[in-house]
Amino acid sequence: MTEFSFFSRSAGLSVAEIASLTGAEPCAGADLSRRLTGIGPVDRAGANDLTFVKDAKFAHALAATGAGAVLTSERFASRAPGSVAVLRVRKPYDAFVKVVREIYRSALRPTSVFASKGVSPSAAVHPSAQLEPDVTVDPFAVIGPSAKIGSGTLIGAHAVIGEHVRIGKNCAIGAHCTVTHAHLGDGVVIHPGCHIGQDGFGYVSTAEGHVKIPQIGRVVIDNDVEIGSGTRVDRGGMRDTVIGEGTKIDNLCQIGHNCIIGRHCIIVAQSGFSGSVTIEDFVVLGARTGIVPHVTVGKGAMLAARSSVYEDVPAGAVWGGIPAKPTREWMRELVVLQRLGARGRNKSKGGPAKT
Repeated sequence: MTEFSFFSRSAGLSVAEIASLTGAEPCAGADLSRRLTGIGPVDRAGANDLTFVKDAKFAHALAATGAGAVLTSERFASRAPGSVAVLRVRKPYDAFVKVVREIYRSALRPTSVFASKGVSPSAAVHPSAQLEPDVTVDPFAVIGPSAKIGSGTLIGAHAVIGEHVRIGKNCAIGAHCTVTHAHLGDGVVIHPGCHIGQDGFGYVSTAEGHVKIPQIGRVVIDNDVEIGSGTRVDRGGMRDTVIGEGTKIDNLCQIGHNCIIGRHCIIVAQSGFSGSVTIEDFVVLGARTGIVPHVTVGKGAMLAARSSVYEDVPAGAVWGGIPAKPTREWMRELVVLQRLGARGRNKSKGGPAKT
């Protein structure tokens, strides 16, 4: 059995309840009353655990699994031992995630590191701040004047919530976060070490030096946004920096001032946006994507990891490279460069050039 001791879990689910939750079809002979209280990989799961197999890479391990139940496709269902309750489903991993979310709810967002409820005596909450019922404020957090925090929200240890900041209901602000000049909707999750709403990087360069441009906008984060550890989101200069509903941003990203990010985007680790970038809805950006100022990435576009974007990307396009361009064009150029490199190596060795 795999033990995830840092996370509390529910009382578990029966095989019948898992089938109902996921839409899976139990195979003949499955014990629908069996209760599963944990999860595990197919090669380590125990009798009380649920596992899954979605592709051939792990199908050989299914024959020897000790799991209580498995979610798998029709293709691999017959390989499971007779002791395992088999649940057939078209997308086994998606179904597995539904069950994990139900059993390990506490793993979905930061929780109080002090395992406390209410406002810690060591937190500093300004008298003019407004906290709705069921707000948790961990030790040494600071909540500034006229801040408003919705019910069910957690403010982690050493977090700083600035003056006039608004945070909606059922949010989680992780330890050592700083949130200033910002309005957050409901269900927003900010992981530890993020900094939201500080100055954008703006200067006018003169013969005497660099003159700072005041950044007087806000950060507006819509409902159900999640931002990974160590990410920075600059406030706007003369307009707001906006992150749309349902967007997920990975660790260590940089969102510059005046950026507009649409709904349900995925932005992977170490990506960075210069000022005034527009990302439309449902865009997916691979790790370390970099975008220069005033570029628009169209709805549903995808950018490969390490792309450097210097011009607008059309809606639905798939681009990559430095500078970024349509992937087919990028790949053709890579092939040509490889052939040129091989030809050069052959010439230097005195051999015939390849054509």
